[in-house]
Amino acid sequence: MEQKSNNLDNIETMPTPEPPFDRRQSERGKTSNTDAFLTLGALVRKALDKDASDIHLKTDSLPVFRLDGVLVRQIGEPVFDHAQMELLARKMMDRPEQHDTLQQKRQLDLSFSLENVGRMRVNIFYQSGSLAMALRIIRTIIPTPEELFLPDMVKNFVHLERGMVLMTGATGSGKSTTLAALMNEINKLYSKHILTIEDPVEYIFTEAKSMVNQRELGIDAVSYPEALRSALREDPDVILMGEMRDPESIEVALTAAETGHLVFTTLHAPAAAETVDRIISSFSGPSQATIRSKLAHNLKAVISQRLIPSEDGGRIAACEVMTTSALIREMILDPIKIKEINDLIVAGKESEGMLSFDESLFRLVKQKKISRNTALRYASSVTNLRLKLDGF
Repeated sequence: MEQKSNNLDNIETMPTPEPPFDRRQSERGKTSNTDAFLTLGALVRKALDKDASDIHLKTDSLPVFRLDGVLVRQIGEPVFDHAQMELLARKMMDRPEQHDTLQQKRQLDLSFSLENVGRMRVNIFYQSGSLAMALRIIRTIIPTPEELFLPDMVKNFVHLERGMVLMTGATGSGKSTTLAALMNEINKLYSKHILTIEDPVEYIFTEAKSMVNQRELGIDAVSYPEALRSALREDPDVILMGEMRDPESIEVALTAAETGHLVFTTLHAPAAAETVDRIISSFSGPSQATIRSKLAHNLKAVISQRLIPSEDGGRIAACEVMTTSALIREMILDPIKIKEINDLIVAGKESEGMLSFDESLFRLVKQKKISRNTALRYASSVTNLRLKLDGF
């Protein structure tokens, strides 16, 4: 793959910002609207050709692509002025309440499709008094677990009947793509009712053996907790919840798992062991014992994912996996022993349902997917991984 430049020179000076737009202002004319969207469509096509994950737009500034995790300013590409950014925002917002949310909260999340180009997850926000946008490109084709080089133990989670599977990692670590791949495997393998609750909906599933219903916050549901409560009356077998954001959504998700559903969801946490502690600590002291019990008996696995530069110039997922064994369950229940979870993952074996992050890196090196130097740069324990790579 062609080496991508990370030249961020030639930053244009930001002009004095104009006042924030008001949706009650008069339209600027269809020609400008059409031109702005033709320009955006061409820009998204170029981003897709370069395999960019994100596009960043600022008023009167060059577009920026995120290529293999690096921000690259796109020299020579068109710049959107104040009026064009307003028109893009208006076109993307298809409901009156979205206009009000943007004006009141100064930011807005939404999903948006460009015909014959693709879908995007968009955050529109104000900076320095003018509009800016972050557009996450969503591929229309859902990759398979094999194409993502997911470990077999992760692929096997699609065969679970009930419980909770947590996907963790930083923003932009590929959590949504991995979950979409797993959901689509269930869709292809089993005749089940899959219900997704997202903010916004990202991947669109084509029904195979399963029936799939996709609910978007703001359009089909008011909040995650409310959507989850109603989900329990909608006869789902599998529930995909975009994110556990607060104690209420965590508790309802655990209740869904407890009542015989298979729940996949995400949480922002750096590693599997920290995930358990973060969930418990989000509750007040008197409630923690109850959450420990629910978590110990319903959590099936935690997958913590990071994207690592691959040998072909792209990025590949390295996964840490914790499966809830009897010993892990005991550690979750005991506030003192919970700190030992990380050691158990590092020392554990795949046959025990464990995969450490460094073991995942080791396997990727052996499969020639990443270089030795890359593995050592991202390793949790450089010394231990070097010894293992050297055959000790």
